[in-house]
Order: sequence, then C-alpha cells, then structure tokens
Amino acid sequence: MWFEHIQLLDLTVKGLVIGILCSAPMGPVGVLCIQRTLNKGRHFGLVTGLGAALSDMLYAIITGMGMSFVLEFIEQPRTMYILQLVGSVLLFGFGLFTYRSRPQLRQPSRKRGTLYSNLATSFFVTLSNPLIVFLFMALFARFTFIVPEHPWHQGLGYVSIFLGAMLWWYGLTYVIDKVRTSFDIVRLWLINRIIGVIVMTLAVLGLVSTLLGLTLY
Repeated sequence: MWFEHIQLLDLTVKGLVIGILCSAPMGPVGVLCIQRTLNKGRHFGLVTGLGAALSDMLYAIITGMGMSFVLEFIEQPRTMYILQLVGSVLLFGFGLFTYRSRPQLRQPSRKRGTLYSNLATSFFVTLSNPLIVFLFMALFARFTFIVPEHPWHQGLGYVSIFLGAMLWWYGLTYVIDKVRTSFDIVRLWLINRIIGVIVMTLAVLGLVSTLLGLTLY
C-alpha cells in the first residue's frame, strides 16, 4: 500500500511539472494571457489560462491514449532508453526555441467580451496547435508518465497536468497584475529566456542521467 502511495505521489509531481513546462513558454496564448491581464484585469487573464489548460489536458489525454497502445513496445529497456534520449533532445530543442523567440505585445482590443468568450477563444487558440502533441510525447517519454494498467492513477496524472498548468497561469497573472505599470516587451522577452534556460537545463540533466544510467526523476 505504501508503495502505491509513493507511485501516486510520483505521478502527481510529474504531472505538475509537465503542466508547467507545457504552459510556461510565451507562445500566442501566453502573450494573450498577459495582454488581457494588462488591459482587462486579472480575471480575464486567468480564464484565458484556464482555456489553455483545458486544451492542454485534452491533448495530454490523446497523447497518453496513443502511447498506451504501444506500451509493450515502449516498456522494452532498449526502446525506453532511446525514447528518453530522443525526448531529452526534443525538450532541449523546445527550450532553445523558447529562449530565442521574441514574442510581441499587440495593441489591446476595444472589445472586453465576457469571461466565457475569453475562455473559449484561448481554448480554441491552443487547440489549433496540434504540434503540442509532440511536446507531450517528449515529456511523457522523458518522465515515464504512461501507466495504462492503472487507469485511475493515469487519470490523476492528467488532472495533475491541468493543475500544473493552472498553477503557472495563476502565478503569471498574479505577477503581471502586480507589475502592470512597469511591464514591457523587454520583461516579456526576459521571461521567455529564463523559461528557455530552465527547460534546456532539465533536458541536459535528463540526457546525462539517461546516458549514465541514473534516475533523476
């Protein structure tokens, strides 16, 4: 029983980390969240994050279901070794892309809209980028996240991804709301660079641990 609790805790922590890593880069939805927080208020920024988090969880479930069909192949030590190496390399590339990207703040829209409409637009903006599946595949392989033999555990993992994403959006909107008078494009670029460095560092640690046969996470 105690071992099962440890497994649940491990899966929950991994889900939180995956949720944060998928949400943190300042892509279109991240910029949209900041824009709405600055121009409409924190509640509008937070529901923008909620829409993105719901879309991310949907893609996470799709990715997990797809990978579970080939679990027997994935669980082979040689295959897992290769997948973790590839996952680390892809994660590093994602971090490098994030570091080098230069998102722009757009002119605010005059239409405030409702909270529901703001949530819906962010959900569909995130949903319109199916390439997120490849990021989930890299993270799932890197963190050994698939456990289809325990559907309730896996379900908790998906919920943890959602909570991790919302933890990021809650923190981001809180900070932006506090510094709204001094926030500018330079700080937006700085956020992306910090996130890129963190992601690349995790990728390098994962790559080294795999090559040395160690387990860091």
